[in-house]
Order: sequence, then C-alpha cells, then structure tokens
Amino acid sequence: MKILLLASAFNGLTQRVWCALREQGHEVGVELAPAHSTPESMTHAVERIDPDLILCPFLKHRVPEDVWRRWTTVIIHPGPVGDRGPSSLDHTLLGQSPRWGVTALSAVEEMDAGPVWACSTFDVPDGITKSALYNSRVADAAMECVATVVRKVKNGERPVPAEDLPLPVPGTGELPLLRRNAFALDWRASAFELARRIAAADGAPGAPAVLDGRTYCLFDATATSEDTGAEPGTIVGRDCESIAFATGRGTLWVGYAALLEKPDASSGRKLPKRGPKLPAAMVVNAASAPFKPAPEAIAETLYHREGDIGYLTIRSYNGAMHTEQCRRLTGAVEKALTEDTRILVLTGTEHAFSNGIHLGVIDAAADPAAEAWDNINAIDDLCLAIAAADQLTVAAFSANAGAGGVMAALCADVTVARDGTVLNPYYDMGIFGSELHTWSVANRVGEQTAARLLGEKLPISAAEAKQIGLIGAVGPRDWDEFQRWLRAVAIGYNEPVTRGRMFAAKARRRAESKPLSYYRTIELAEMARDMFDDRHGFDAKRRAFLGKSAPTETPEKLRFR
Repeated sequence: MKILLLASAFNGLTQRVWCALREQGHEVGVELAPAHSTPESMTHAVERIDPDLILCPFLKHRVPEDVWRRWTTVIIHPGPVGDRGPSSLDHTLLGQSPRWGVTALSAVEEMDAGPVWACSTFDVPDGITKSALYNSRVADAAMECVATVVRKVKNGERPVPAEDLPLPVPGTGELPLLRRNAFALDWRASAFELARRIAAADGAPGAPAVLDGRTYCLFDATATSEDTGAEPGTIVGRDCESIAFATGRGTLWVGYAALLEKPDASSGRKLPKRGPKLPAAMVVNAASAPFKPAPEAIAETLYHREGDIGYLTIRSYNGAMHTEQCRRLTGAVEKALTEDTRILVLTGTEHAFSNGIHLGVIDAAADPAAEAWDNINAIDDLCLAIAAADQLTVAAFSANAGAGGVMAALCADVTVARDGTVLNPYYDMGIFGSELHTWSVANRVGEQTAARLLGEKLPISAAEAKQIGLIGAVGPRDWDEFQRWLRAVAIGYNEPVTRGRMFAAKARRRAESKPLSYYRTIELAEMARDMFDDRHGFDAKRRAFLGKSAPTETPEKLRFR
C-alpha cells in the first residue's frame, strides 16, 4: 500500500512506524504538519500524494476536513477507548492508573472522537516517567494498533463506533489540557508523591518547585524513604550532578532541572520562560551540599560480575552525555576492565541508551565551542577504552540510540540490540562526527554501505541493522526476556571454543586496521573546524534542535521516492 505518515515531528515512534512499514514492503512517505502553515497547503500535499492510507502516529495538529473526508485517516491516540484530550499520559501518571492503552481511530471533526480501528492496553509500571512510558509501553501498543489498521484497510474492513465498544479502562472520558501549574510541588508532601508528579510532567511541561525564592522545573527524580530531619525543600546531599532534597517524608533525588525565568515587561511575555534543561547541580546551587550516594534508580553506572563476565549498565537521562559524565563513564569502563574477567557487557537502561554528546550543556556553556570540544574528546576517550580493551566486549542497544551513542556501541567487539529499537547511525547537526566511526562502521558493513548510512541520514530498525551486518543479533522486546537473552549471549561467547574464535577475530581486526589514534585524529581535525569555525552551521542547528523549532518544510529524504 501507499501509506502517508502525517506527523508533527519525525520522533521515535514515527521513525519506528516508518521503518516497520517499509520493511513490510509498503511504499511509505512522511509529511510534517508544521511545515504546512494552512489547512489548504496540507490538503494540497496530500492530494499530490494520493495515498491509500494516512497514519498519524504523532500528531498535535488538526487534520483538515478536506483530508479526512477523502482519504482514510487514522490517528494513533495515546489513550484507551473512551479517553480524549491532549494530556492523556499526564493524567494517567498523576492519577496512578494501573492500566492504560493506545487507540487507533478515524479522524473526524471532534478530536479523539472517531470510530475505532484498534486498541491495545498495557500495565503501567510504578514510578515510570511520561517519556519512558511513551517510548516503551505506548510505542509497543501503537505498533500493534498500526499493524491491525494496515491489515483491516487492506482487507476492506471498517472501524467500529467508539460507543459500541466496552471501555477497557473504566472511567475514561474527556480530560482537560494540564498546564505547568497542575504539577506544582509542595515540599511538605512525601518524596514519593513529589517523584510521581515530576514523572508525570517529564519532558514537558516540567514540575515547578520553589527553592530559595526562585522557581525551577524539576525532572528525572526518584524517592527514598530516608528521613533526614531537615526542613522540607532543603538540599541534604549531592552525588555528581544529582541533588537530594528533604521533603515532608523521605528524600527526593533530582537529576535534572531548569530555571523558570520571570517574564520581562519589555518582552511582552506573560508567562515564565523555561531555561535550558540541564543536570541539576548545573542549575541549582548545591556546592556546599555533602556527598551522599545516589540510589541505584538514578546512579550513572551499575556494575556486577557473574564469574568471567562483567556487566556494566550505563544510565543517561534522555541519552545525552556531557563532558564530566563521559569522563566518569570512561573511568567506570576502565575499572570494570581491571576485573579478572574475560568478557565485559555494556548496556543501557530499559528506556535510554545514548545519543552521544550533550547539546544542552554545550549550548548553555559560556564558550559553547570549547565545551563541545571537551565533550567530543571525553566521549572519544570512552570509545577508545571500549575499542582497545583486552577483554572481549559486548555492547547491547537496550533502547533507541543515535549519532555518537550508536558509534560508541559499535566500538565493542560484538554489538546486539533489543527488538523494536531504532538506530540513527549518522550525524545531522552540522558536525562531521567522531567516536571512531570512520573505523567502526566501515569495519562492519564495508565502505559503500557506511557511506550510504552516513550520507542518507535515515533511521534503521534493529532488524535492518542486523541484516546489513551493523549489529550481530536482535533479542526479545520484553525487557525481562531481553535481559535473560543478553546473559545467555554473553555466556555463549564465554564458551571456550567460541571465546577463542572471537579473540582470534579481535586480534586479526586490530592487525588489519590502522592504529585507532589515526581515525581519531582525522575525525577531530574535522570536528575542530565544525565546532570552532562553525563551517556547517552547528550553532544554529543545535539551537533549533534544542528550541524544538517547527520545520518549515518536510525534508525530501522523508518523502515518497
């Protein structure tokens, strides 16, 4: 079928749908709704394409009536049958709903009110953030709905009126838009209540809290039952950039924060503007806070050993890794490699792997070019530690990854991925890129395919990455099953014959390659020009990305070919 994806952004879910449909043999194109300033321009774009089906996996804009009346148009709504409104996941997490869902419904005049094509429900894990829920359970349910819609449209079936269906989650209905004030924090509440509110406001709009007379938005929080006896709202500890606060009951750990800047009368703004979202200690003054070890839920790394195999889990909020974090991760890798083990397995968390350097910290620095340079050198050190290890290294994409995050994992001897992950193995921010990618990518897929991946700048699924040889295997989507599978993979490589074969291949690869410093030197020479001379617009592209600037046109690479 000829399927058009109409979306507000080419986000992770849209990319996953795009990859899956193309792999199934469908002709797939994308139109970004913000690029069409009027309903007429959007209608004209659809008319030019004349698709068999329009899917809207992530759409904040209204579909013009001239479109949904003429073409089958299906909205993927992040709520079960009966749910309506723009803040579905916010309400779900604030209200502690134990179960939620995704519905595929026809676009009609009323938002989220059309007849239903498909619905998939799931359990909501306790303590999960909105972003994590969206990128895991919601995305998985959305993919089930998309598959059902495509099958039904192909078979000539029709949707069912919502009122004819039972409500899979009792009590659902139309709920209002939740703005920032709905998530305001009262330090006298329990740490677990505050962490839940922060989780519900994750990404946007953020949960506002007052500290020393200034208002901040807090993100990436976890709670412990430890009572310090301090006044609620007092900083009681710090570990790296994470800060611990006393609350009415328990301790709240916060990983990220953003200052809410009061509106300037001359600017004409009425509402506070949120500053950049950064590691908490870079925004909130916690210099005098005593060291306190952060709980595992917010720790940057976790390491454990099972016999000859070491397992190192790396945690980065939303996948971005700033300079000091990269240095600490390098130290963690080097420390793990001093263990008397034969294999080191590196992986991320269920909800994040890595996207490389931290554009937010770079942009907020007094000298962004210098910070970018420090950041790329620090992540290169991490990659070098992985690539030059004497042990056999296995890297596992536990979640979506992009740019330097993909390249860092490709520095391992073996790279695998969890099913459903989407990789963006290229650089698209006005920079040449580093992380030893001029060695690792071509070493796996050959010069021609490497040039295509880096030049086309398109996402690929874990399945396609395996097919072209970029990774070695794809494991189960279910998180618990994936962890068991990854452990079995590591044990398999530790079998004496297999281990010997892999170490021989590792030695052969080293002998056939130039020194890793050769590739790093070439890459950094290019990066110096991009970061200090800004030859490809790194400054402007970085700010546009961080500011979530609406696209003025749909990139040609996403349109029908």
